[in-house]
Amino acid sequence: MKPFIREYQNDEKVVEDVKKLKDKGIDSNNVYILTHDDDRTDRLASNANANKIGFSEQDLKNYVTNMFSKKGDELRTKLSEMGFSDSEADSYEEEMDVGKVLLIVTETDNVENIIA
Repeated sequence: MKPFIREYQNDEKVVEDVKKLKDKGIDSNNVYILTHDDDRTDRLASNANANKIGFSEQDLKNYVTNMFSKKGDELRTKLSEMGFSDSEADSYEEEMDVGKVLLIVTETDNVENIIA
């Protein structure tokens, strides 16, 4: 099953929604934040107590490839590893290019109702 994904402009709103998910029993191990800027991703993931897409979510080949890739290629690969199609990954990467934050939740039961 494909993960739930939502785009955000506002950093505080994504942190607020992650808190709502955790308050409703969604395991923080299933909640990921992704942005085009590593420092912003680190800060938001830390503030929200969420995850970044790292080695455990990627296979070894893609992890090593990402170490030498351009940022856009790396983000598209991470999205593909999470279960999104190439065209979806391209579209979401373009949104991150213009400053959007992605919230990805792999435990999809009732997520849309929790952060409606």
